[in-house]
Amino acid sequence: MKKSEPASAQDAPAKGNEGVQKTVKEGIINSFQIITQVEAGLVDLARKTVSDTINATGAVANEAIGVAGEVVKGTIEAAQEAGSGLLDATKSIAKGIIIGVSEVGGDVVGAAAQTARDAVKGAADVGADVAVVARRTVDGIVEAAGQIGGNANEVAKAAVNGAIEAAGSIGENAVTAVRGILMGVVSGVKDIAGAAIPRRDK
Repeated sequence: MKKSEPASAQDAPAKGNEGVQKTVKEGIINSFQIITQVEAGLVDLARKTVSDTINATGAVANEAIGVAGEVVKGTIEAAQEAGSGLLDATKSIAKGIIIGVSEVGGDVVGAAAQTARDAVKGAADVGADVAVVARRTVDGIVEAAGQIGGNANEVAKAAVNGAIEAAGSIGENAVTAVRGILMGVVSGVKDIAGAAIPRRDK
């Protein structure tokens, strides 16, 4: 009959595992904190870029939509040069754009549509996942709408419409992918997507 090993020997692996778990847990928590700081920084960067540009140029608030589009394009170009980061940056940048447009009294609904439109087109241009970029952009826009106290559903509809409209210029597969990932964000996505999908003669 085998003798049982001393309790201390049996406990050693468990204690070792606990040490590994603690190290991993602390590492993940630190990583999340860094990611949160980076995301907050991107939101603030986009917000300030929009508001500062409008204030510096003396442009009317309606021109904030054009500025929003330029911010999206700049983000995509930066991500392309860096070789990564587009998917991670899109949500934060979109959120910052909408907050910035709101601060200058601009057309938030129009900016939402333009931001989503340019994000999807830009993603296609650099070969990124159009559907994922669309979802993260819309998520950022909806978060911003909630933060500024706007009509989140109206803003979300405009963003979804803009994303699907842009997908329609890319192709039927893009529309299907974008529609699928945005399903449930707002009611009426099927109707919007149906209008965007190119019809084929039977």
